[in-house]
Amino acid sequence: MRAIYSFAIILYSIAIKITAAFGNQKAKLWVAGRKNWEKELSSINPENKKVTWFHVASLGEFEQARPLIEAIKQKEPKSFILLSFFSPSGFEIRKNYELADKVTYLPIDTPKNAKLFLKLTNPQRVIFVKYEFWFNFLNQISEHKIECYLVSGIFRKSQHFFKWYGHWFKKHLSAFTFFFVQNETSVELLKSLQFRNVRLTGDTRLDRVMSITREVFHDLRFTTFATNSSVVIFGSSWEQENEFAVALSKTDVNCKIIIAPHEINSTRIETLKNRFSVSCKLLSKTKKDENLSELNVLIIDQIGLLSKLYRYADCAFIGGGFGHGIHNTLEAVAYSKPVLFGPNYHKFQEAYDLINEGAGYCVANEIEFLEAIRQLILDEEGYKNASKNAASYILQNQGATQKIISLLYSN
Repeated sequence: MRAIYSFAIILYSIAIKITAAFGNQKAKLWVAGRKNWEKELSSINPENKKVTWFHVASLGEFEQARPLIEAIKQKEPKSFILLSFFSPSGFEIRKNYELADKVTYLPIDTPKNAKLFLKLTNPQRVIFVKYEFWFNFLNQISEHKIECYLVSGIFRKSQHFFKWYGHWFKKHLSAFTFFFVQNETSVELLKSLQFRNVRLTGDTRLDRVMSITREVFHDLRFTTFATNSSVVIFGSSWEQENEFAVALSKTDVNCKIIIAPHEINSTRIETLKNRFSVSCKLLSKTKKDENLSELNVLIIDQIGLLSKLYRYADCAFIGGGFGHGIHNTLEAVAYSKPVLFGPNYHKFQEAYDLINEGAGYCVANEIEFLEAIRQLILDEEGYKNASKNAASYILQNQGATQKIISLLYSN
């Protein structure tokens, strides 16, 4: 089975390289970032500090790891933090993260790469985030008897571990010293496989988003833009969500729109801008102290701002729900903002929770979206309740980081 799995991984790598050869920018970064990784990691820790290796898939999982990195650095200031990414979208934004001593791409998961990676980095503690399961790496971690933890983990019945053919996958879970999971379903699924080293601790991202709300941020452009009007933010939006923004601008709903596309592509952003018949500007075309009170639509063509902008919104439409999965809803909810998203939210526990709490709304199409926005903006009492529910959800569910740190350092 290992040979079949490793062969599939190699085929995946070849497919990415072919995609890169045809000009896909993300694939190019994926390939380039993994060149000469052995040389890059050959002398990362000359002082032989204790190495804690965090591995995350992309930016969302990094935000889950971040509170733990900060807490470990506080407890062990001289420790060495190794941070690896699978996806370029995470690596390119966080490659200069100041609390990580080394940021790198994870090599493709072959037995040879896994063995060499651990030899070069020599981690004493490994922390995987959410559902990153690389079975050759887990095999080597187990063989070397390295402490290994899964944090903010989520398990679903549809995963290989719980299928009739899942024995080979299931046995690799024994590499984990402890599972820190987000929901009771994950606890029960792991117990069904006879794992007892599991604790329901919740999602560390809630701690991260709450820390963002406490950061001082003031920008006259956004303050004036949001004056005397409701504001709807389209956060990490893709093409279909952007179409909803255009449709909203043509209705009689009295609101302003901020769009923060998931990918900053100048050609697509210019095309989007030209779709609006109302006044619209790109943030890059504004001055720092410009008064934007007369503007109707503002497009954010810069990275790193979105999580701070939700404070100016009344509600948010989170992108990804019509693609591979929704992006970060919690950044908006942390400011007590109700959130909307498309139908592909099933891998995200917080989405279920927010719907159940009355702070999140799934919309399947443009008509449902416009109806939901109209109700949130025009029904003052309903909006207050949704906002209150969002605040309550955050308040009740933060604290996962401290629970995990307490257990990590209890021995």
